[in-house]
Amino acid sequence: MKDINVGDIVEMKKTHPCGSSNWEIIRVGADIKIKCLGCKRIVMMTRSEFEKRMKKLVEIGQ
Repeated sequence: MKDINVGDIVEMKKTHPCGSSNWEIIRVGADIKIKCLGCKRIVMMTRSEFEKRMKKLVEIGQ
């Protein structure tokens, strides 16, 4: 798996119902917490589920 950190922007395979497919990583650990950049909804998922759903790393955070 690619090295992901808090603040990174990732593109997911499926778009969110709000229309955005870009998410910001806000927590990294056994679970990953991401925030939709379109509607600001927060979703938490397991690391393995996140790895399956992530398409690419768009931007590296500070």
